[in-house]
Amino acid sequence: MELPKVVSRQEWLEARAALLEKEKEVTQARDMIVAERKKLPMVKVEKEYRFEGPQGTVSLLDMFEGRKQLIVRHFMFGPDQEEGCIGCSMQTDSVGELAHMWARDTSFALVARAPLAKTEPFRARMGWTYPWYSSFGSDFNWDFEVTTEQGESPGVSAFLRDGDEIFHTYSIFDRGGDIFKNFYNYLDITFMGRQEDQLEHPWDWWRYKDRYDDAGSAGPGQNWWNGTRFKK
Repeated sequence: MELPKVVSRQEWLEARAALLEKEKEVTQARDMIVAERKKLPMVKVEKEYRFEGPQGTVSLLDMFEGRKQLIVRHFMFGPDQEEGCIGCSMQTDSVGELAHMWARDTSFALVARAPLAKTEPFRARMGWTYPWYSSFGSDFNWDFEVTTEQGESPGVSAFLRDGDEIFHTYSIFDRGGDIFKNFYNYLDITFMGRQEDQLEHPWDWWRYKDRYDDAGSAGPGQNWWNGTRFKK
């Protein structure tokens, strides 16, 4: 490994200041994208979707829990799979405290196509307390393009409520989901970074958080998604 050049503190500060100007450009570009995202049109959700939760059957409206907005993580966990997706699991590990979303009138939920009999034991194993619902038997995953004939895909969708009317405002898929892996943001400020350049696939190092000592727990065999027309 070729280490960075060793310089004086003053030289480092000058180099850091130069990079900061480029970082500001990226921040401003992100601000622009956020503003443009708010200008997107929205689609009224006409279909009455039903989901199964630990307390019984709920509607999409119920998942708002009375709040104005809802964020749904489309969790890759098909009916024929015994464990949820490693990448989706890593993103879920990064969600953090929901109180901060609730404070902005926004609810969060996980939705997978696998039945609760599979998702609930997996959620308990992962130690998550986030609301999780099964869309098994529903068109929900198909309509939002995270289940196709090729299999399951990861994604996150945003919904807005106006009274009892629900609108789909945004969805993000594939590489766009990197922003939800908060550990990447920390790794990206280090010299060694993500350390994925020499891997055949970026996900080859991924593990469930309770299996980092198990060398066989990740790899291409865990790559279930098939890509979408919004792939980045």
